This record gives sequence, structure tokens and C-alpha cells, in this order.
Amino acid sequence: MPKYTPEIEPLLTPAEVASVFRVDVKTITRWAQAGKLSFVLTLGGHRRFRESEVLALLTEGTRRRNV
Repeated sequence: MPKYTPEIEPLLTPAEVASVFRVDVKTITRWAQAGKLSFVLTLGGHRRFRESEVLALLTEGTRRRNV
């Protein structure tokens, strides 16, 4: 019987997200609190952000800037 291994989506730390958007880490915290970025809480209570959502938000912002 084949084993099912779900694909695990990469999660980014606030610092990694901040470097992608070229903003301060506190800005990412404010965006998360405002609901602009959804996040997952680790067992230790730290925020982690889905890589696919961060990249989608980045490309959406890039498209708006180019229009």
C-alpha cells in the first residue's frame, strides 16, 4: 500500500517576509495584526507566514505598480 505524504508548504519567518518586501519586521507584525497577511502560530507562539501567500501578495503589488 503506497504511503501518502502530504506536501508541506514552506513557512517564512517575519524577518524573511520583511526582507522580501524590503520593510522592517515591525511592519510585518502590524500587517499581520491588521489582517493584511494571514499567519500560522507555532507551538511556541511565533508567527509564520505561508510562502505562497507572501509571493502572491508581492506579485499583486508589483502588478498594481506597473499599471
